[in-house]
Amino acid sequence: MTHYIVFDLEFNQHFSDLKSLKKVKKQCPFEIIQIGAVKLDMNLNTISVFNRYVKPTIYSLVDPYITDLTGITTEQLLSADSFSEVFNAYIEFIGTDDSVFCIWGMADMKELFKNAEYHGLNKNHLPDLFINLQPYVSTHFGFSKNKLFSLQSAVEALNILKPYPFHNALHDAYYTAEILKKINNSAFQAKRYDPNHVTLRTPQPKKRIDVEKLLQQFEKMFTRELSKEEQNMIILAYQMGKTHQFIK
Repeated sequence: MTHYIVFDLEFNQHFSDLKSLKKVKKQCPFEIIQIGAVKLDMNLNTISVFNRYVKPTIYSLVDPYITDLTGITTEQLLSADSFSEVFNAYIEFIGTDDSVFCIWGMADMKELFKNAEYHGLNKNHLPDLFINLQPYVSTHFGFSKNKLFSLQSAVEALNILKPYPFHNALHDAYYTAEILKKINNSAFQAKRYDPNHVTLRTPQPKKRIDVEKLLQQFEKMFTRELSKEEQNMIILAYQMGKTHQFIK
């Protein structure tokens, strides 16, 4: 009998430690600090739920940004179990029956396998079949599958009640399960996840600004020649704008 395991994760990334933890960051950039899941039967009835916090070992402190987002604090996790213990309990929760993961976006799937690998745990106990609901919501509303909704936007668009705050692994798993129940159809196809697959990107030629044409455009706008100081200011402003540091 197939079960659907709808799960969500919360991560920590202690930004102030990144310079001294470059190797760890590369191996496991996002440390799981909460796993929440809802198990559904084939008829999408809820069978049980899973909610466990994880004591961090990579980043000693929960970053303030993460606390503001999730409400999870360093003190709260001090008494939590290790990732290995929580992972084994999660495997037991999933069970031995054929199961399909249901997720909201690919990040949680990737980081679950990556955290398991980092801690030397057996990833083979995890289901490798998954359904990513995020693009299906887009097509449900007639948009391209590349126009992705946030979880909260999808919940609101589908008129799903919101009894719980977002950015909590169990709550977000609950909402993802409600979305599955709302838009479930025969078009859903489970895919097989390969944690070792690497997508090769075609190198793109480096784009360079045509300074001459840029300055000509400003001279056309002002109907006069620009001074050297004005030219330098325009080029500098353009370069600073490309950094996105002034976007509100």
